Amino acid sequence: MAGSLMGDPRFAALTLLVVDFEALTPAGRPAEPIEVAALALRPTERGLQEVGRFEALIRPPADVPVTSLDTAQTGITAQLLAAAGPAGEVMARLDARLTAPPYRIVAHHASTEAGLIAHQGAHCPVLANTPLLDTVRLGRAVVPGLGSYRLDNLLAYYEIPQPARRHRAMPDVDVTAQLLERLLDEGCAAGRWRTLFDLDAAAGSQPKRLTPARETEQSALF
Repeated sequence: MAGSLMGDPRFAALTLLVVDFEALTPAGRPAEPIEVAALALRPTERGLQEVGRFEALIRPPADVPVTSLDTAQTGITAQLLAAAGPAGEVMARLDARLTAPPYRIVAHHASTEAGLIAHQGAHCPVLANTPLLDTVRLGRAVVPGLGSYRLDNLLAYYEIPQPARRHRAMPDVDVTAQLLERLLDEGCAAGRWRTLFDLDAAAGSQPKRLTPARETEQSALF
């Protein structure tokens, strides 16, 4: 990643953690994750270098069914999830891998991932306390006037091929990582960011915090 960002020691020291969830959306309660993937990337002068990856299916609570619409979108069936670990166990396994801070979580429409992480925060304290960068907001800064900043639209704009298993967590993480690198490079070339502070100002957010009522409700589920 040749460019001014590598001149910022705070950015150069980061590990960028591209994260994606697939989730069920039961009525009247928070979304329940059924798959998570994470790709750890270190900035170098030659680009973003992969240093680790994690993916796992997650068994939802027994009272949250996988519907035919869910399966049609993701290809994930109730049978696939039956042998998976529950969310707390899977998120704890992912969190245990995060031993080399500092991190930034990167996600497309990062508020969605932030909410899912917050509801599992007791099991993944590192993730739950990590700031985020949103590739939607990076896209708006680099490509103003695009109209829609959905992932498919940005992939088409940059001619990044859609993955064969679109709407599965790791394929979506892989293309989001490719998109991230293009956005960082173009933003550098245009002078939109030179430091991590600039990135945070353009597309950053702090970890989501649950209200006390929601924290109490969530703890009662375990």
